[in-house]
Amino acid sequence: MTGALGPDAVDVAVVGGGVVGAAVARRLGRTRLRVALVEAGPDIGAGTSKANTAILHTGFDAKPGTAEARLVARGHVLLSAYAAQAGIPVERTGALLVAWTEEQHAALPGLAERAAANGYDRCGLVDADDLYRREPQLGPGALGALSVPDESLVCPWTTPLAYATEAVANGVTLLRSCPVSGAERAGDEWRLATPRGLLRSRWVVNAAGLRADDVERCLGHDGFTVTPRRGQLIVFDKLARPLVRHILLPVPTGRSKGVLVSPTVFGNVLLGPTAEDLDDKGETASTADGIAGLLEHGRRIVPALLDEEVTAVYAGLRAATEQPDYRLEFRSDERTVCLGGIRSTGLTSSLALAEWVAAELTAAGDDVGERPDAVGVRMPNLGDAAPRPYLDGARVAGDPEYGRIVCHCERVTAGEIRDACSSPIPAVDLDGLRRRTRALMGRCQGFYCSAEVVAQFARHTGRTPPQILGLAS
Repeated sequence: MTGALGPDAVDVAVVGGGVVGAAVARRLGRTRLRVALVEAGPDIGAGTSKANTAILHTGFDAKPGTAEARLVARGHVLLSAYAAQAGIPVERTGALLVAWTEEQHAALPGLAERAAANGYDRCGLVDADDLYRREPQLGPGALGALSVPDESLVCPWTTPLAYATEAVANGVTLLRSCPVSGAERAGDEWRLATPRGLLRSRWVVNAAGLRADDVERCLGHDGFTVTPRRGQLIVFDKLARPLVRHILLPVPTGRSKGVLVSPTVFGNVLLGPTAEDLDDKGETASTADGIAGLLEHGRRIVPALLDEEVTAVYAGLRAATEQPDYRLEFRSDERTVCLGGIRSTGLTSSLALAEWVAAELTAAGDDVGERPDAVGVRMPNLGDAAPRPYLDGARVAGDPEYGRIVCHCERVTAGEIRDACSSPIPAVDLDGLRRRTRALMGRCQGFYCSAEVVAQFARHTGRTPPQILGLAS
């Protein structure tokens, strides 16, 4: 359910409605615990979770022995299975870690050994001839690669929405546009200050992403600082998709995984990201220098990519901290849990992090056994590999709105827009509609269809155009 605060306390307040917080709410929502999912922004997955490279990682290159290595490996298994059940698009393209210098080439066997140390033994060395057979459009000069056959593409938008939708279906209270501004301990419960009043809870799970350090300070801790690390990306048109068969990864550095070229489940090709440490946690603008730098990388990796049309550019912020590993704390005496420093791999590790929280709560004496009446969900599949509603004759015959295309670039129908406006967690603005339907995300970026999309959205939500655009009305 969604709505305002009531007088009763909950057992667990999950602060942060990104992919990690939504995963925790989903897992705990399947128990008899009373759970609230509290998101500062207007929608689920609208912060860091919406703007990443959308890769379902194996964890082959994580530092062995770290929490990240363990949780990403486990998360890959869990999310792969969950995606099949929930309708989340996944494509198993595999990845090639391409070496362009002798130093990088010499590092490949060590990366294969690291993968094995992380429990992933399917990496293989690829010589230059085989590499160019696999990727004919690769730029000249590559010396070889490491093959990672189980790296996959996943939808970054449907994943947190699926988690949160399942949470709500199982009784979790969802509070959007509800930032936590303070916290105090009162007896056996926490009292969280929000714009809707005090939220009382026995446990607080901090999954606030970029604001995790702020929430930690509200809870009386000052163990780390989040430095937003901006990653700018370029999205190429769907006509570029035949140029790339695998996820093309660089040899990673200690600071980032570097610039990659990757297909997406939507049929586009991504180039990026950059890695720029900033002071402003809201600075998601793209820059001319950042885009120019990415194009230089792209010219080396897949030269023909630069002849293709650019559909969009965007930037996301990762929650980097002073240490490269996740910042996980379970404080049973205080009844607080911190899931901090969860960077780009959080999409993959989300279900494993939720599993870890549930195990720790069990050890602390809470009953987190799943209820026999807990339900799952099936989401609209937004992937290009899945049948689209307008192609389903029986569905169109039953409801002609699924045959009336509104966004022609992405083949989004009036029926899908209506469904997004009446779903258990409905879209409240155009950004939310994009993430639920792909409307306005195509080649024209809404140039031809935005008026009709806005009209449809207003019709089904009763919102005025300024409200739809996220502006004051």
